[in-house]
Amino acid sequence: MTIKIGGAERFSLVDFPGKVAAVLFLQGCPWRCPFCYNTHLQDISAEESIDEEAFFAFLEKRKGKLDAVVFSGGEPLVQNGLYEAMQKAKSMGYTIGLHTGGFNPQALAKVLPLVDWVGFDIKAPFDEKHYQRAIGSQTPLNNILESLDMLIEKGIPFETRTTCDPRLLTIEDIYTIAKQLKAKGIDNYHLQKYRPIPSDMESTETMCNSFFSDKELVNYLKETFKVFDTRM
Repeated sequence: MTIKIGGAERFSLVDFPGKVAAVLFLQGCPWRCPFCYNTHLQDISAEESIDEEAFFAFLEKRKGKLDAVVFSGGEPLVQNGLYEAMQKAKSMGYTIGLHTGGFNPQALAKVLPLVDWVGFDIKAPFDEKHYQRAIGSQTPLNNILESLDMLIEKGIPFETRTTCDPRLLTIEDIYTIAKQLKAKGIDNYHLQKYRPIPSDMESTETMCNSFFSDKELVNYLKETFKVFDTRM
């Protein structure tokens, strides 16, 4: 067994821009983001729900009908066999996508030669305490920044996106994130709506929509980034 698969989407039009993709949700995540909907994927020791060989057999049958395989999570970079799994999918002719928060730049550097596109999650403004609160972990902010800078340096197509949890972020925080990303030369940014997890008795629909109903913020982001949209 190369990787532990906690779930899969066999047909997706939204996980890799412009591609018809299959998505693997890999087991394991070092972070405990308060807004996480995939808590069942956090424990890397949990029993896998999909057999790896069976899924790759499915990919073999779908050649010519699917364009890409996206490795998502959880956090794919915790899986030691990620490179081998990507290499296997690549050898079958698939384009490779990766969804990550960038917690381990060394692991990212290993797999990046195989990756064609990355969806990079930005959890909060680049402030150590704020970021660690948003990820529920003591992972150093420098790890995330090193990973992001690596993507910029390598020139691999990628997008950045932020889930707007009103318990963690304010509208001013989004302005700050946008300015920090722009300063790095990043021109692809997206806002994702937070949908309250079952234990969240605090967030209201109005609070969750506030980021998207602020026309001044949305217009600023449209003017700041070459590619921007809201994902409701």
